[in-house]
Amino acid sequence: MRIGLAGAGRIGAFHASTLASLEDVEQVVVTDVVPAGASRLAEENGYEFVPDLDDLLSRVDGLVITASTGAHASTLRSALAAKVPTFCEKPVAATLAETVELADLVDKLDVPVHVGFQRRFDSGYRKARDAVVRGELGFVHTVRANTHDQSPPPAAYIATSGGLFRDCSIHDFDVLRFVTGQEVATVYAVGANKGADFFTEAGDIDTGAAVLTLDDGTLVVLSATRYGGGGHDVRMEVMGSQGTIGVGYDDSLAVRSAEAGVDYPRGPQKWSFMERFSAAYRTELAMFCSVVAGQAESPCTVADALEAFRVAEACELSRGTGRPVAMTEIGGSR
Repeated sequence: MRIGLAGAGRIGAFHASTLASLEDVEQVVVTDVVPAGASRLAEENGYEFVPDLDDLLSRVDGLVITASTGAHASTLRSALAAKVPTFCEKPVAATLAETVELADLVDKLDVPVHVGFQRRFDSGYRKARDAVVRGELGFVHTVRANTHDQSPPPAAYIATSGGLFRDCSIHDFDVLRFVTGQEVATVYAVGANKGADFFTEAGDIDTGAAVLTLDDGTLVVLSATRYGGGGHDVRMEVMGSQGTIGVGYDDSLAVRSAEAGVDYPRGPQKWSFMERFSAAYRTELAMFCSVVAGQAESPCTVADALEAFRVAEACELSRGTGRPVAMTEIGGSR
């Protein structure tokens, strides 16, 4: 099959390389609003370059959207109009209202859309989900989750990212639903800045925390930061009445023990999300090819993305008002 790629930046180049390595992909076809970057990527790697998105859509079996966040919604609309199965990196849109609009549009059309929440394809998170489903942990009472970037992205990215909860913690919100099978009922979120001034200047935070209550009463403690200097640190602990399971506790764990005689973890650490989830990204895109081929349904829909976005919105509202926020206050409920 021929897979199109809209967006030739860092994650676009990474996904293009993964796609090209998949057995089912005959050719990767790339485009970008900055043609020079896409042309160079194609020339260096043997991909096909097409300068016009509509032209590309007429040539491919599926589309992968890795453009900047602001271009996700318009690119997805074009793909839906062309009836091309689409993989879209999160978020599908920059605002809640536009995400709701796209979820409604996808409901009306017979075009599959797979949203890029790669943690659903990580072996650790899947094992945690299986443990919950099988009842191995007894009743789940507490979940701890964190996403700690090793170092901040550029200032220009922060200004358009949507904020720490929408850009970073949204992965935790999605995989929390995936692992527990429950929805968020209430949130209470706070944030702080101790790092670069550009976070404050953009109205953002470099460190955040939230307490979430799920609809079955489970408590969730979540943290996020752009300054996890020990390595890219993404973890989850699911605690139950009969046991606890942890995700992200391998030798790359970006935490040193203070206990005498303990040399775990042995390293090396991972330094980026692409390194941490390289296997999950490959599995995710292989699944998308199965969706394109009509062999599978979307494993992460726009409706799923909407629910994660709603939780991020609730966290931002809570941080801004200094009070707990019920999910019933957030629009877009389905």
